[in-house]
Amino acid sequence: MQLKMLIVLALSFFILSANAAKNKDSLYIITNQNLHGTIIDEKSGLPLQGATIAIPDLRIGAISDSLGRYVIKNIPKGIYLIQISYEGYATYTQKVDFSKTNLLNVKLKASVLENSDVVVTGVSKATEIKRDPVPMVAVSKAYINQRAASGNVIDEIANLPGISAVTTGPNISKPFIHGLGYNRVVTSVDGIRQEGQQWGDEHGIEVDQNSIDRIEIIKGPASLSFGSDAIGGVVNLITASPVADGKIAGSFTGNYGTNNGLINGSFKLQGNHNGLVWGTVISDKEAKNYQNNHDGRVYATNFKERDARAMIGLNKSWGYSYLNASLFDDDQAIPDGSRDSATRKFTAQITDADTVRDIVPESVLNSYKIPALHQHVQLYRIYDNSNIHIGNGNLIFNLGYQYSHRREYTHPQNTNIPGLNLELTTLTYDVKYDFDLGKSYEATIGVNGMYQSNSIGKDATDFPIPAYHQFDIGSFAIVKKSFGKLDLSGGIRYDHRSFAGKAAYIDSSNDYFSSLYTGANPATAPNIYKQFDALSKAFSGVTGSLGGTYNFSNAFLVKVNVARGFRAPNIAELSANGPDPGSQIYHVGDPNFKPEFNTQIDAGFFLTLPNISASIELYNNRLSNYIFQQQLLNADGTAQRVNPDGSANPNGLYSKFTYVQTKARINGGDFDVDIHPLSWLHFENNLTLTYGTNLGKGSSVPDSLKYLPFIPPLHSHSELRASFAKGFGDIRNLYAFAGFDHFNAQDRFFAAYGTETYTAGYNLLSAGIGGNIVNKKGNKILELYIEGTNLANKNYQSNMSRLKYFDNADVPNGIQPGIFNMGRNISFKVVVPFGFSTRNSYLKMIN
Repeated sequence: MQLKMLIVLALSFFILSANAAKNKDSLYIITNQNLHGTIIDEKSGLPLQGATIAIPDLRIGAISDSLGRYVIKNIPKGIYLIQISYEGYATYTQKVDFSKTNLLNVKLKASVLENSDVVVTGVSKATEIKRDPVPMVAVSKAYINQRAASGNVIDEIANLPGISAVTTGPNISKPFIHGLGYNRVVTSVDGIRQEGQQWGDEHGIEVDQNSIDRIEIIKGPASLSFGSDAIGGVVNLITASPVADGKIAGSFTGNYGTNNGLINGSFKLQGNHNGLVWGTVISDKEAKNYQNNHDGRVYATNFKERDARAMIGLNKSWGYSYLNASLFDDDQAIPDGSRDSATRKFTAQITDADTVRDIVPESVLNSYKIPALHQHVQLYRIYDNSNIHIGNGNLIFNLGYQYSHRREYTHPQNTNIPGLNLELTTLTYDVKYDFDLGKSYEATIGVNGMYQSNSIGKDATDFPIPAYHQFDIGSFAIVKKSFGKLDLSGGIRYDHRSFAGKAAYIDSSNDYFSSLYTGANPATAPNIYKQFDALSKAFSGVTGSLGGTYNFSNAFLVKVNVARGFRAPNIAELSANGPDPGSQIYHVGDPNFKPEFNTQIDAGFFLTLPNISASIELYNNRLSNYIFQQQLLNADGTAQRVNPDGSANPNGLYSKFTYVQTKARINGGDFDVDIHPLSWLHFENNLTLTYGTNLGKGSSVPDSLKYLPFIPPLHSHSELRASFAKGFGDIRNLYAFAGFDHFNAQDRFFAAYGTETYTAGYNLLSAGIGGNIVNKKGNKILELYIEGTNLANKNYQSNMSRLKYFDNADVPNGIQPGIFNMGRNISFKVVVPFGFSTRNSYLKMIN
């Protein structure tokens, strides 16, 4: 391993040194470059106020004024992609050499079709999606705002083609991309990977949805740029870029949901003075238990979340550096689905012995108060994003510190003692150099990884995983070349991950719950047993990607990409041996697991005509050593249930699951057709197919084992949308839509050992309306977004909802077991923006 790593590092830094030497005379030369110009309508010649001018690589930009004028200051020397967008117009993108020009006047053309977006995730430089061979999708702040009924940041994207989410109620969602999730999808914030016990089922992504301005998603193996765990893809959550120089801007946001009484409030403020940039977002969100016609209000699905973030940084002619800090603090009730056998009303555990339960009164079901049995999830994050112009390229640093504290309070008679108490500290590093090799070659070399330390809190009584240390390192090189209509991109990477798990002993002298033993001589002490053996493991792998995009014309293009991914087993898969209260599962791992590898082939076909756009994206993903959980059964075929210490008990609180490995294949496609019969009318349609097959280990696979778990069914989405960018009078960007979602029955499920069951198909109706109110100067003074989901109040269960399996061990005949999804919900979101300029005139800005 050390030799391979040294070879890749030596090669990478040799290229870096050679490039720096070639440009030694200009290695530290910095120019103070500005860009200014005017944005007008191509047909009328009138100025466009409010157009967004952005340089994505540098995270700087401007908004055009009432005369269409803009200015961007302190641009480093180099060639960067400029993106200019305005509602109702074709997006303008152009590479600009800032050593040769400081003026860019643009005429925007009115367009009824959405245009290819620009992404920064997983690429050497900002790239148009239509020119990047890797399958990707991106959504803007406008898209996020219009999904007002989404309870969290992952739900906001869960309806995109190829994207889904495993949920545990309205505030807990984990992203899945083409049938892969958990530790197979990396979620990052501004490129800093999110680390918070992703193997766990019962908590979501620890990010304030109000702080996110844009989301970019890689739909396939992204190990090349992100290392282990990106075998299925990446969800990059991007916060707002700094405001233009000389501006202070902010907003107040309020959101109310009728189903569970969701109250979501947020305050945002940003400023920029001569390149000194700063910003803050403070949010508070809470909700009661959600409801549906089948279950009534679902006990223990309420939550209270508090969030804060702050940023300070510099935008100068040498580049930028932003220091960010954030806090996520969530109190989340823990549902278990238990009910009174006669009335089917929800019940609550009231004693540690749990011999009898009380029916939950209506006053509690309809309350915002978090019950005594709940989880408390906190994540503190400090990170720095820096981009410094050096030589013929840019040196990029993404350095982060995260502290995740996860507690689950599961003892009704000892409410201050957490059952689960895990503390995870993570240091992440990502250092890379992007540079031009000349002749249209762009290259990136770098190294990234992380160090983790997980500890068990001293008050813990449940122990699903041991304390451990983990270290990741990976080095990579990526090259991109354009040959006119053909864009090629490829790269190679080497990863190494090491684990060191600690042995742990448990004191079982308490009648109802155990504790961590820290005394001497555990082998001879009474009532002491070993929970975990010491563990030392190392995994490594080579990954890569190669693909191309060919633009036959402005109307038609084809993409092909082949990528190999790598994922080391996580600590739960290797050494779990204990209960996880929130998931109601007793996990059992296997220290002999091998790392997962996959090879995915993607092919995409994209057509854009004046009044119609269409795309077909196909993929075939073969995985070796694929790890998944299956439930254990007794000899009579009933599910094994155990006590917190793992001892068998037919009425035990926990179902026992073990991890296994196999070969697998996931294939399918995403299909999209967008028709514009009129300039203001859109008829959007997409369909997602995902098939997951267990290929076994060489022998034939029984029918009950032939499908993989958590594979979403066929899903189609149709939406009729009216959009009026210019609006009527003082109302701008007016829109209204009606949506129809169809989910097929999922009869291709992992039936063995009772792990999954058949899920009936269902249809959902949605609708929304919104727009902006502007003042006489054309500035927004209010934004309104209204969205209704499940408008027909359909009773349904999603196969991606874990609550589908939460119920009593014995359910009466004729009763559909499990908890149903949320009923009708109408959300009202209001944004009140404000801001002012600290500069007196446009002329002052360009001088």
